[in-house]
Amino acid sequence: MITLHRTSADDPAFRHLVSQLNAELAGRDGPDHPLTRFNDPTGLRYVLLAYAGKEVVGCGALARYGEASLEIKRMFVVPGHRGRRVGEQILRGLEDWSRELGGRRCLLFTGPNQPEARKLYERNGYRRVERYGPLRDIPDCLCFARDIRLD
Repeated sequence: MITLHRTSADDPAFRHLVSQLNAELAGRDGPDHPLTRFNDPTGLRYVLLAYAGKEVVGCGALARYGEASLEIKRMFVVPGHRGRRVGEQILRGLEDWSRELGGRRCLLFTGPNQPEARKLYERNGYRRVERYGPLRDIPDCLCFARDIRLD
């Protein structure tokens, strides 16, 4: 059974997961890939950790993006717990939190070398959108959005 815990970017468990995520992304995309500059979790106030018992097995975070949108960031599930819908539970938890914060839309991005992430987002109603903000200049960045008002 997975339980979700709200915390902040200062949480040592979150920082540990982000270091694992960054290492995985560097292995997939190379350490000089432009998306690596978006790997700093500093300043994220809304962090969600997923636990299987007492073991932290995944994370995700939110950042405000404009007045009515929140951006989902730092989604990660440890390899031993992938394929068990943990990412989907984290995603739903972040969407619920976004609604509580007054969000009407969730945005996110991923890279071309993360097919599992694309499948997760598309399976959960996210659709491709134009690259936004600082991502506009990164040609292989894949941006997604989902309207969460109707849920």
